Parts: sequence; structure tokens; C-alpha cells
Amino acid sequence: MSSSDWSSKDFYKTLGVKKDATAADIKKAYRTLARAHHPDSNPNNKQAEERFKEVSEAYSVLSSPDKRKEYDEQRTLFGQFSGGYRQGGGAGGSPGGGANDFDISDLLGGLFGGGGGRGRPRPRAAQPRRGGDVETEATITFEQSVEGATLPLRMTSDEACPTCNGTGARPGTVPKVCSKCQGSGMQTGASGGLFAMTEPCEKCRGRGLVVEDPCVTCRGSGRAASSRTMQVKVPAGVKDGQRIRLRGKGGKGEAGGPNGDLLLLVHVEHHKLFGRKGDNLTITVPVTFDEAVLGAEILVPTLGGTSVKIRIPAGTPNGRTFRARGKGAPHKSGGIGDLLVTVEVSVPDELSEEAHAAIEAYREAQAGVNPRDALFGSVKK
Repeated sequence: MSSSDWSSKDFYKTLGVKKDATAADIKKAYRTLARAHHPDSNPNNKQAEERFKEVSEAYSVLSSPDKRKEYDEQRTLFGQFSGGYRQGGGAGGSPGGGANDFDISDLLGGLFGGGGGRGRPRPRAAQPRRGGDVETEATITFEQSVEGATLPLRMTSDEACPTCNGTGARPGTVPKVCSKCQGSGMQTGASGGLFAMTEPCEKCRGRGLVVEDPCVTCRGSGRAASSRTMQVKVPAGVKDGQRIRLRGKGGKGEAGGPNGDLLLLVHVEHHKLFGRKGDNLTITVPVTFDEAVLGAEILVPTLGGTSVKIRIPAGTPNGRTFRARGKGAPHKSGGIGDLLVTVEVSVPDELSEEAHAAIEAYREAQAGVNPRDALFGSVKK
């Protein structure tokens, strides 16, 4: 904070001491207030955190003989000018104001680079910050992908350090107000023109506080890896390779900011019977030669364990697909897909004597019929 801002603050009142208080009185008052409003004693209490910063700022000025002397001089100067120019609004204290209206803070702001009384920097409160997104993977069974499931996932994310409660300072110590920006978190640098550029303070990196005795766990960053197990609901109908965004399940936010999201990449195990085609399930079932030729009604298993009846018309070719409606996977927009049943004519490895004789009789009955004749008719001679 620049000297121009000291004139607008009563540091003695902040610490609850008189203007002629001794250094010991100031130190005692600071310790009492700092202990009462320390972040370790008031976790997640933004008001206490702001009060702690105000107390630390006041002590950083009044505990230094040189700064205290300069502060007292600025306060005296401010009182003289405000009494002559701004009391009542007009020059010399006359009411009504006008062209002679003058604010000493405007003058001091111009001298010290504060940008005017209305634009001078203030100690910046911690801004709410959204937690980071966390990515992870999970492998589920085929049944879980269709029916949905709740999975226990062990997550590791970057959160407030549990040792120092996010202050970055070793327990029992407190961060100090940054001497470069005086707790504002911002600094003003020359841009080479008529205007000055305001940017995050390079010493405290915009925090407004500097850690002199860092926490051994987070090494002063205030952040540490945290592991926790959470129950994550995977929706019904999820597909292999699908990425699911779970709102608010990621890293925790700071200063009241929202949590980040969890991005879950899903891998689905293969099933020995069923496959997936969009929202439809697929299955291949064997049929006998006579069932394909003469027709039949067969029972086909479903993923839920029940069976569904499929009618095979006479003369069904190998590889034909039938549809059992409502026996597939759930749609995102509601409803359920179908079960696609593909038939495959089964050729027996061995035949009984009776079966062999029957096949021979069939061959004789079909003598002269060659299903490959049409192939040769399509080939140029």
C-alpha cells in the first residue's frame, strides 16, 4: 500500500490502542487480535480472514518506527487539508462546493501513483476460485454399462493443505502482509506512456501475503494432494470409450468458489454372448438346418436373464437378423433399444446313421439343383 492510502485508515483504532501507545502495547494488542482472527482458528470464515489482514496491515506500519513516523505525518497533513478544503464541501469549509472542491486523497494519489482518491488500491480480499477439473478412468462390466451402476472411486486432487489450512505458513505462524504491495496483491509499473499498468504483485503473486516460515507439507503453496473415496453414479446406457462429466465432483473451490468437475473415461468389458450397436444389443444364435429350412420358434436369452421367443420363417438364410423390441440398452432421451438376433446355421461335427441316411436321401431328392449356377452365368466366357 502506498503512503497516500495510510491517510484514510486509522491503524490505532484497528489495533484498539491510543496514538501515544508504546511499542509493547502495540505488540500486545496485535498478538491478541491476530490469535483471535487467525485462519487456523476460523476456517472458512472470510470475515475473520479480512479482519486478520487489517490487523496485520496495521501492525506492519505501527511496529516500524520509520513507517509509524511517516504515517503520523501523513495523518496530520490529511487533517490539515481536509479541514481547509473538504469540510462542508467548499473552499475554506464553505457550503455549496463548486470549482474549488478539493480532496487531499486526490493530491496524494497523484503524487504516489495511486490513480486518484476513488481509484487507490485497497487490500484485496481472496477472490472465489473454481476448483480444478479432475480426470480419471474406470472399467465396468457389460451389464453395468447397460443397467447403470454406482462405483466407489478413489480420487487424488489438489486441495487446501490440511496441515496449514491453506495459509501456506507453518502451524503457529502467520503470513505477513507483502511489503511490496502492502497487502493489495497488485503493483503498478510504468508502461512507457502517460498511464501506469496495474498487475499482480511479483513478490506475493497476487496473494497480498508473504510466507516467511513455510509449511513443511505444502512448502508454502497452501495446496496439497488429497485422496478421498467417493461414490460415482454411472448412468444406464453408457458406451465403451464414453467420457462422462460429473458436475462438482472434481477439485474443491477456494474462497467459496464452486468445485470443479470430474471427467470419467469409461471402459466396458466384453461380454461372451452380447454385443452393442448404438442403443441396440446384439447376439448370434445357432439354428439347425431343419429349423432354417422348415421354420421354427426358438427361445433366445436376454441380458436380464429372461428369454424372448423369436419366430424363424421357413427358408431363413444363414446370417439373417431378427429384432426383439425393447430388449436392448436405454436411450439417453428415454426408452429402450432393441435386441438384434442373428441366426447362424449350425453344421454338426458328427452324424448318426439315421441322420446320415436322411441327408443322403435329401441330396438325391435335390439332384440337379446347383445354387452356384448363377455365379457362372455372371462371368464372361
